[in-house]
Amino acid sequence: MDVIVLGGGLMGTACAYFLARRGARVTLIERNRIGTGATVASFGNIRRTGRHLSQLPLAHRSLRLWGEAEKMLGRDVEFRVTGHIRLIFDEDSLADMRAYAEAALPWGLELEELGLREIRARFPGLGPDAISASFSPHDGSGNPRLIAPAFAEAARRLGAEIVEETEVETIRHTGSGFLVASSKGAFAAECLLNTAGAWGARIAAQFGEAVPLDARGPQMGVTEPLPHRIVPVVGIWTRNKDHGAYLRQVERGNIVFGGAAERVAVDLDPGRAAADPMRLPTQLRAVARLLPAIAQATVIRTWSGCEGYVRDMLPVMGRSATTPGLFHAFGFSGHGFQLGPGVGDAMAELIMTDRCETPLDDFRVDRFGRAA
Repeated sequence: MDVIVLGGGLMGTACAYFLARRGARVTLIERNRIGTGATVASFGNIRRTGRHLSQLPLAHRSLRLWGEAEKMLGRDVEFRVTGHIRLIFDEDSLADMRAYAEAALPWGLELEELGLREIRARFPGLGPDAISASFSPHDGSGNPRLIAPAFAEAARRLGAEIVEETEVETIRHTGSGFLVASSKGAFAAECLLNTAGAWGARIAAQFGEAVPLDARGPQMGVTEPLPHRIVPVVGIWTRNKDHGAYLRQVERGNIVFGGAAERVAVDLDPGRAAADPMRLPTQLRAVARLLPAIAQATVIRTWSGCEGYVRDMLPVMGRSATTPGLFHAFGFSGHGFQLGPGVGDAMAELIMTDRCETPLDDFRVDRFGRAA
């Protein structure tokens, strides 16, 4: 089977790899360079905590694949099982965490509740004002700059064609397949897989499928290297978006942080997002609540990227409802990094076998039409 994949972020490259591994002839087309869209803007969090319950089967599938990534791809993508802690500072957030933990348990996610003494003993320096925390020991982090190029190269070794810096001009359904005209020539295939991220809704709209999606850019930052002591990924349970910060310390000692800053609107033409330095002080105050020591650190870089946010914060994933041979996997709303390998594996299974062991019904592209 011939498949054209549109979009070369984590989702597209993972799909290309798993499709090629199942024997498909794959052409991946990327408008810029591999991994330069939402993927490079990612925090690198590999978490299941706090996900919509219907995402957990896909998240479990993906976590297993993250554990196999180095062997599978032939290079270290810096996946580390560090655990994921979410600090709690008030009783309402504690109630929210307990309700989520109870609801997630039948879905296969077990969260450990930590009291004040356990936080101090196991994670000194974190959240001195916290009253409790959740801990997921099997989650962790990976390097967003390494993972998409690693999948692309592994797919290439399996015979996939990776075409970068290529503008798609027209897409036509021919009845027996798809014809894509681009700045580097025409490509034909039986199936078309839309993994175009924030641009995915534009492609879906060409086939009569409307998806309410906004393109936005997160604000991310990284400090100078500090003495290494923060092992887990750190987040927060809160209803206040101004407090919703997160951080992790990489092995080189730098602290990567994000959250607690409004995501800025991004024009898809040209689709470049920039961090706003005026938002940094507010963001750092929220991060310092989780780790007071960061107040003494120097921020050496900030950045952003173009992400696609769907109205209900769930991705669009699965078959087209209008066009045979068309499939979608886009709109991961700022929390797709952990899901990437699972998305690739699940979409390859769906395209190549016409079934998928992971339930995808909640992510159907026509759910908006049904709700209207």
